[in-house]
Amino acid sequence: MLRAWGGVWHQKERERGIVPHTSIDTEAHWTQSGWHGGVYGWKLHIVCTVASVWIPLAAKLTPANVADNEMAEDWIRFLPDEARDVLGDLHDNAPNVRDACEQTDRFLVTTPYGSDPHTDAGVFVRRIFHQLRSRAIENFNEHFKGIFDAHDHVPTRGWRKTQRLA
Repeated sequence: MLRAWGGVWHQKERERGIVPHTSIDTEAHWTQSGWHGGVYGWKLHIVCTVASVWIPLAAKLTPANVADNEMAEDWIRFLPDEARDVLGDLHDNAPNVRDACEQTDRFLVTTPYGSDPHTDAGVFVRRIFHQLRSRAIENFNEHFKGIFDAHDHVPTRGWRKTQRLA
């Protein structure tokens, strides 16, 4: 998540088409994150390797309300053949992502929906892969935000400018 520059555009005002302040980035959007809470801004969708070196393979900036699984479907088809396992979070456990993995002979490793604790046979393997994924993606995100000083908010306004930054 990348917070938008300027103020926030509250949903009720957005629905009525009222922009209360000129500093608001009207191209950004709201999302609710378990990690970041409510964020008005952008989402940088990243595909990276999970190895001793984190190599970004693909990235795209969208308004924050675009779901990861909407982006994942296209990227899976263009991953290198060596990328056999696709590690995702709970929201990547979606039919379109599963289909894309099956069509390209990849194995999707993601948390299943349902109450915790999961007790199926794959729970221990998923736990290891989830830890690897979390370390890779969260550390990559932290490095990105540190390099580009994006912890508070991005220094740009609008999708094109923010995408160039990202």
